[in-house]
Amino acid sequence: MHIPDGFLSTPVWAALNATSAVSVGMAARRAERGMAEGTVPLLGVMGAFVFAAQMINFPVGLGTSGHLLGGALLGCTLGPWAAAVVMTAILVVQSLVFQDGGLLALGANVFNMAILGVLSGYLPFHLWGHRWRRPAVFAGGVLSVLTASFLALLELRLSGVPMPTAVVGVSAGLFAISAVLEGAITVTVFSAVERMNARWVHTPQNAGRGLGLIAAAAALMATAGAILASSFPDGLEKLAENLGIDGRARTLFETPLSDYELQSFDNPWMRKAAAGVLGLAFIYALCAALGGMISRRRSG
Repeated sequence: MHIPDGFLSTPVWAALNATSAVSVGMAARRAERGMAEGTVPLLGVMGAFVFAAQMINFPVGLGTSGHLLGGALLGCTLGPWAAAVVMTAILVVQSLVFQDGGLLALGANVFNMAILGVLSGYLPFHLWGHRWRRPAVFAGGVLSVLTASFLALLELRLSGVPMPTAVVGVSAGLFAISAVLEGAITVTVFSAVERMNARWVHTPQNAGRGLGLIAAAAALMATAGAILASSFPDGLEKLAENLGIDGRARTLFETPLSDYELQSFDNPWMRKAAAGVLGLAFIYALCAALGGMISRRRSG
């Protein structure tokens, strides 16, 4: 779902960069109202968990794969505004460190997944979560993927990319399958989080054991799990192939961790595992730092 550089026209990516910068600033200010100092480790651990989960692609059919986006999961556990900040941090690290998603297209990816993706994923939980908790979480996972994929298609169309009806129809079907899987994964993980601590955000000081379990799960996914991930292209990559625009993708710079591999190692597993561990550290540190900054501003 990460749009690379070269797919969007300059007016589209420039407008979305400006829009996302303002939106993330507003989200950070809104997050101050409900941010307690004890929630800072929770932001870091949940951010690391979603990053690790995004590394694992699963097949969805027709030679295409998908992966957890995590917007609904973050929204339902952290609240929508803190979740938007955490998802933005994930996308920034993925773009700058792992070259997953373009630098110029970063605003589009943030808008699609961290702003509207998170808010749409949280909406069913906000409306129905007090009565139909698990169905609401499932619906949020589905809606977050459908929202992000629709926005990506719209942005490509606004950038002048031809959109044959047949190709768009097949891609929409694959996105729908990914959305249902997102909903199922989201409700499963959210239910596990609730069992660890039913009032996690409200009583973070009692969540030490739960934080450790989720951190361990993130480490396992980022190391062993990444090796088992599907090698098929994701929905957006497959769409680009079918539209004949995959050759437009370009990178503005090279990093030692591009494509989630640390090139210092000869062994393929070590390359991926080392990159995953470093990614977890980067994400945790950035999310915790942002959470601490928001918490201190609130206290001040």
